[in-house]
Amino acid sequence: MKATLVLFLLAQVSWAGPFEQRGLFDFMLEDEASGIIPYDPDNPLISMCPYRCQCHLRVVQCSDLGLDKVPWEFPPDTTLLDLQNNKITEIKEGAFKNLKDLHTLILVNNKISKISPEAFKPLVKLERLYLSKNHLKELPEKLPKTLQELRLHDNEITKLKKSVFNGLNRMIVIELGGNPLKNSGIENGALQGMKGLGYIRISDTNITAIPQGLPTSISELHLDGNKIAKVDAASLKGMSNLSKLGLSFNSITVVENGSLANVPHLRELHLDNNKLLRVPAGLAQHKYVQVVYLHNNNISEVGQHDFCLPSYQTRKTSYTAVSLYSNPVRYWQIHPHTFRCVFGRSTIQLGNYK
Repeated sequence: MKATLVLFLLAQVSWAGPFEQRGLFDFMLEDEASGIIPYDPDNPLISMCPYRCQCHLRVVQCSDLGLDKVPWEFPPDTTLLDLQNNKITEIKEGAFKNLKDLHTLILVNNKISKISPEAFKPLVKLERLYLSKNHLKELPEKLPKTLQELRLHDNEITKLKKSVFNGLNRMIVIELGGNPLKNSGIENGALQGMKGLGYIRISDTNITAIPQGLPTSISELHLDGNKIAKVDAASLKGMSNLSKLGLSFNSITVVENGSLANVPHLRELHLDNNKLLRVPAGLAQHKYVQVVYLHNNNISEVGQHDFCLPSYQTRKTSYTAVSLYSNPVRYWQIHPHTFRCVFGRSTIQLGNYK
């Protein structure tokens, strides 16, 4: 297997759901299928491979071994370290000493509840840190400034402090879903320190409103499965780069006038499975929105100008997907010209189609 293997291991970010790993480590050559690399006095790097782990092409796999702590030594040229699916409870200072070339650290699905503030200090090139499905109650301190991707979903985190994220200017992706977060536990502007952040997922938590003070660089914001009751203009203020907003499976009853004007480059709006009584105001005037999911709401009426400008004027961009099924609106009562600015007939889903 060739050097492109590492790129395969670092699978592309899934914009539709939380990060999952599937069969990532089928990387050993057939003649190395035993998984245990023997001691070789002429090759000290291979000899440092931890017992029962697999080491190949600067990748160290120690997953699914029942480990209760991090092995004491790794080859110093390691770039990807996999410790997922073990029973590790604590990450101590010095656990990753000498791993100055490490780019990716996978600690998913352990029992980690404590991380030393100095644990990640040696990792001066770390770009991806995966800590999902553990027992962390707070975010690790002193995260490497080189981080680009941080996954912490399905932990026990209740607070987001601004001090933890300050200076993480290379961060692009952060996943915090599945934690018992509340709005009171999110410090105002907690994530603003990440100036280049593009993707945030805070789904399946206890928040009741869109967090305030999010970075203006965000292009995708996923807040599905929360307890958000409304969308107001102030909650989206400054989000001029936002192109996708996910608010499905909340308790939203209204999108206030002027809210969509604060996201001028929005292309996808997911508001399905809420309690909306009407189509969000401002869609007809919006230049770029192409995808609007409104199914499974309480919309009983659709106005002739809810989606398109009057007098047969066309929007700059046509809709490519509009869903209104599983609403009490009767599709035969919708004016024939209501969807005059859609891409085609198949764009619209009405009735009780599921």
